[in-house]
Amino acid sequence: MEPTQNKVMDLRSAINRYVKNGSHISVGGFTLNRNPMAAVYEIIRQKTRDLHIYAHSNGQAVDELIGGGCISSLETAYSGTGRFAPTCIRFKKAAQEGTIRVEDYSNYQMSLRFLAGSMGVPFLPTRSSLGTDIINKWGFTEQMRLMDQKIPDKKLVVMDNPFGSWADSSKLVLVPAINPDVTIIHAQKCDVQGTVRIEGLSFADVEQVRSAKSVIVTCEELVEPDELRENPDLNKVPFICVDAIVHVPYGAYPTACYRYYDYDPIYLNSYKKAAGNESDYTAYLEKYIFDMKNHQELIDRIGKNRIEMIKADPRTGYAKGLDRK
Repeated sequence: MEPTQNKVMDLRSAINRYVKNGSHISVGGFTLNRNPMAAVYEIIRQKTRDLHIYAHSNGQAVDELIGGGCISSLETAYSGTGRFAPTCIRFKKAAQEGTIRVEDYSNYQMSLRFLAGSMGVPFLPTRSSLGTDIINKWGFTEQMRLMDQKIPDKKLVVMDNPFGSWADSSKLVLVPAINPDVTIIHAQKCDVQGTVRIEGLSFADVEQVRSAKSVIVTCEELVEPDELRENPDLNKVPFICVDAIVHVPYGAYPTACYRYYDYDPIYLNSYKKAAGNESDYTAYLEKYIFDMKNHQELIDRIGKNRIEMIKADPRTGYAKGLDRK
């Protein structure tokens, strides 16, 4: 199949087209790495509501979507940003106060759920979570499951090993597939046709992409197709999986994008302080999201000195001498 379609569009249009009130959304990245933050901020600016979010082990993106009032339900393994917030602040507050519904799985289980969705099968088996309360404690009520056909009837199923003594485990856990309405990831390079190159660890992003009905990819560089045809084994996502490509330099900021820039500890410390106080958080949303027309305005507000501070070293892929405190 020869790609011919130009899938490039601006971020506002991409979010408006694919992300609707009540959508089931998967966001890529891992804790402080390659979160699709430009897309997250645009979702918040558009005041999209009642989103059902799936995340592997996300941090800043999920926390800010919750803080922006966009999420009603979340399925995830972990939400944290390392030393800045071992448990994300707005996530913790919303979970404790019951303003969002949360169903948790292990990291491996979430990977398998996206993999099942990408394979087109309804579930996959694992031993992960046997002997833990992940099996016993369910976040979604039976009524909620009946009302939303996109949510499986059961969180998981524990069953006897059907092959008996052939394997050394008598019990297995079946985890349901995830098939989001849209997955949003950030990558280093894309071409106009939708081929995507992710450098460094891809986490669960590839499975999240392949499991979704629609896919938005924001990228650091928009390159010619011939560039990605060189060393094609480095490309992680084929054009057939992608619906929209958005060129957004620093689109993962304030999280890191390997070989381009590190996370910004100054921003994240400031966010941590604001997130713990309602009036401060309202001011944060106004200053850094609602007052910005687009992500470039945020980068301009942060300033050249800070951006230079987090610039990645070409050899290591991370910022040299960065004070991570």
